[in-house]
Amino acid sequence: MQKLLDLISEEMMKAFEAAGYDAALGKVTLSNRPDLCEYQCNGAMAGAKKYHKAPLMIAQDVAGRLQESPVFTEVAAAAPGFLNMKVSETFVRDYLRGMRGDEKFGLQMPETAKKIMIDYGGPNVAKPLHVGHLRSAVIGESIKRICRYAGHDVIGDIHMGDWGLQMGLIITELQKRKPELIYFDDSYEGEYPQEAPFTISELEEIYPTASAKSKADEAYKADAMEATFKLQNGVRGYRALWDHIIRVSVADLKRNYVNLNVEFDLWKGESDVHDLIPGMVEEMKKGGYAYESDGALVVDVKEETDTKEVPPCMILKSDGASLYNTTDLATILDRMTQYHPDKMIYLTDKRQELYFEQVFRCARKTGLVNADTQLVHIGFGTMNGKDGKPFKTREGGVMRLETLIQEIDEEMIRKIRENAETKGYEIDEQEAERTAKVVGLAAIKYGDLSNQASKDYIFDLDRFTSFEGDTGPYILYTIVRIKSILNKYAEQGGSLEHIAIEEAVNESEKSLMLELAKFNAVMETAYEEIAPHRICAYIYDMANAFNRFYHETKILTEEDAGKKAGWIALLMLTRDVLETCIDLLGFSAPERM
Repeated sequence: MQKLLDLISEEMMKAFEAAGYDAALGKVTLSNRPDLCEYQCNGAMAGAKKYHKAPLMIAQDVAGRLQESPVFTEVAAAAPGFLNMKVSETFVRDYLRGMRGDEKFGLQMPETAKKIMIDYGGPNVAKPLHVGHLRSAVIGESIKRICRYAGHDVIGDIHMGDWGLQMGLIITELQKRKPELIYFDDSYEGEYPQEAPFTISELEEIYPTASAKSKADEAYKADAMEATFKLQNGVRGYRALWDHIIRVSVADLKRNYVNLNVEFDLWKGESDVHDLIPGMVEEMKKGGYAYESDGALVVDVKEETDTKEVPPCMILKSDGASLYNTTDLATILDRMTQYHPDKMIYLTDKRQELYFEQVFRCARKTGLVNADTQLVHIGFGTMNGKDGKPFKTREGGVMRLETLIQEIDEEMIRKIRENAETKGYEIDEQEAERTAKVVGLAAIKYGDLSNQASKDYIFDLDRFTSFEGDTGPYILYTIVRIKSILNKYAEQGGSLEHIAIEEAVNESEKSLMLELAKFNAVMETAYEEIAPHRICAYIYDMANAFNRFYHETKILTEEDAGKKAGWIALLMLTRDVLETCIDLLGFSAPERM
């Protein structure tokens, strides 16, 4: 389906042309004075100079051509040359009926689907997820879903940190604590145990301990670097230990990401491209791209148009060791070889903007990607506490992600119990706990996604868990209210099948219908701008429009059966659109709250 605004603009363009003016002047926009009209066109002002005519006269000419239009009920020329219009209730009704009959509510699918890879998550194995991992997971998951809904073939890759010195540190600390383990016996040739010699809790304690020791003890750090070298060069026992570390960590990561309703298609890490690095580096040397500078191997990535200094991209350190840059470039090579993506989107802290600029330029210069492959970095801001500083625990440490989720869930169940007590009804404790988890997740995700990704935001537990205002719980409460009305209608004997949306009979109903009609335009914008916050703004406006309609209209007590059925059909579309939108944001609505 065409977007509603495009259909309205087409009608206006025909009128401009019929009046003897350039059709391109007929572009229509949403009114910036909704108290006067629903849509406006400022083309008469733009045409005044070209046609040497007062803009008001042009607007009057055009308005005269639209008096019999089936699209508008009112078109008026206003000084100094605005065209103000209201659309026909029949036109809006027919548009929504078309939406309701379309699989994706009128969203047009691309002629050719793109292959898109999204790199998000980025946790380090053997370390617990903390609040710093929240934004990448939440924003990346939503972008993945939006791109899929827009009709593209999307692959989400977690891209774990599972290689390098952190692995050597863990292995070194294990050897200090348990030197008797057969993994450290170079003469051992048998099969290694299936069960890991540590739990996830032990592993999460081992890494920070080892890291602290390496900073204070040069000999310890040297041991860790040697262990890293042995691992990366295939020493059997070290590889077997590494396998255990990965299995135990990934199992715990999956459990945590399930709690966030985040799913990855690929669980790849830096280790997956380790063997590609020597060949890639050699090709960069052969192509004349890579050269030595102070002993390190670098590729120049500055461009003539640069207004600030862009340093060379380092490929290998002076001791021949690879860096994050090397791994990321090898990952690009691997993705191009294995999946042939048209577009790669990376989600990280916005402070890494220059880093990705270097990596992307290097990938293009050295031919790792095709000329038309898009490389996009989305840098997100920090999640801050009420003091405006990065979010911390009460003790000042970095909060674990599962602790944050638990705190939100506890606050939600407290509010659900309080609500039940205030309204005088009993709640089933298990159902209340399940509902608290669903609503808590909405509070977290909507609280994050309603902000433009690049901006910092304040994590405010009280505000995010409120059932009023621009919050996840408010959106869910609206959906649950709609479901309740639909259930009561069915209980009264009304059929939810074979009913159609009718023309609006009051202003609040029409306002809701016009909000619904924006769906495909919003989805298109959210995809093109890679911007989940566009969907949040849309559903907040729609929730407000519905609640206004609900408070002004006695839906279930309406005596006119046809009118009531039309309203129920409108509510069904509102519910379906809202539930589709929250699914794209990565959360769902309960049946009751």
